[in-house]
Amino acid sequence: MDNATSPELSRLAGLLARHWWVLLLRGLAAIAFGLLAWFHPALTIAVLVLMFGAYALVDGVLGVWTALAGRRHNEHWVWLLVWGLASIAIGIITFTSPGVTTLVLLMFIAVWAIVTGLAQLLTAIRLRKEIRGEWLLGIAGLGSVIFGLLLIVIPGAGALAMAWLIAVYSVLLGVVLVLLSLRVRRLGAGQP
Repeated sequence: MDNATSPELSRLAGLLARHWWVLLLRGLAAIAFGLLAWFHPALTIAVLVLMFGAYALVDGVLGVWTALAGRRHNEHWVWLLVWGLASIAIGIITFTSPGVTTLVLLMFIAVWAIVTGLAQLLTAIRLRKEIRGEWLLGIAGLGSVIFGLLLIVIPGAGALAMAWLIAVYSVLLGVVLVLLSLRVRRLGAGQP
């Protein structure tokens, strides 16, 4: 049996066609979020940081509860407790000092970019006698190092760039979902 005509695929296509409007709403929501992120990047970053703080706090509380509940049956429960308490502390720090959390996250990204960029540069140098076009890897490495250094020197620009990347992704995803919703709507109506 051809995959294009399999009963499972037909059911999925039928489900999408009947609920095309859900895809449309998801696409419009993604576009709206993307535009909000583009025009209000500071708000986007603040919300992401606070979501991280909420996650860390909930994770910590659940970790402490697990450690205390299992202390009779697990001799290493103290490590679970430390893990949970550390998560709670990070969650509290995130809520009381969200700017510090944002800055630390950007510094992690900066260090990662510099280290990977240097590794790419070294790899390009080692490959220069073995392959052609190694200079492309060198340029990518140099770009990563420059990006990392810029994040350290101008962290606000890095935060702004991160918000704009999220915005562009959201808008593109939204457009694709809207187009898909219109396509499956026609499928449900019997049009190609």
